[in-house]
Amino acid sequence: MVALIQRVLHASVRVENECIARIEQGMLVFIGVEHNDNTVQAEKLAHKLLNYRIFADEAGRMNLSVQAIGGQVLLVPQFTLVANTTKGMRPGFSAAAEPKKGLELFTRLIDIMRRQAQQSTPPLAGEWLQSGQFGADMAVELLNDGPVSFYFRL
Repeated sequence: MVALIQRVLHASVRVENECIARIEQGMLVFIGVEHNDNTVQAEKLAHKLLNYRIFADEAGRMNLSVQAIGGQVLLVPQFTLVANTTKGMRPGFSAAAEPKKGLELFTRLIDIMRRQAQQSTPPLAGEWLQSGQFGADMAVELLNDGPVSFYFRL
């Protein structure tokens, strides 16, 4: 699985001009699923997203996780993250999972994150986790905080 994390002050997703997800301070995470991915990568990615320390502490150092600040997370499926861009002038998508598998693992990642967050101390509450719509043409709006962005391939 591939993830591009953006630390944001707010972010939202629109499908057919309707807002389907919106968060305030937290992380906007674009997710790409590769054909060899499975639940093991989803578990590792969920743990990393919930615990990665990208928010400032009292000293201004990146030392706090999204859980520690009580932030929100917006997951957006984006198969183009797994593109092969090393040859030619057109990206290749042979590494991308088939849509059925991509949807299954994206949905599984959401479930895993909810479970892991409930087991944390303190657990995240309310509508802390939102998602884009798999397979839809989405308009994503964000206000990047920093800017701070990180790329993971698990």
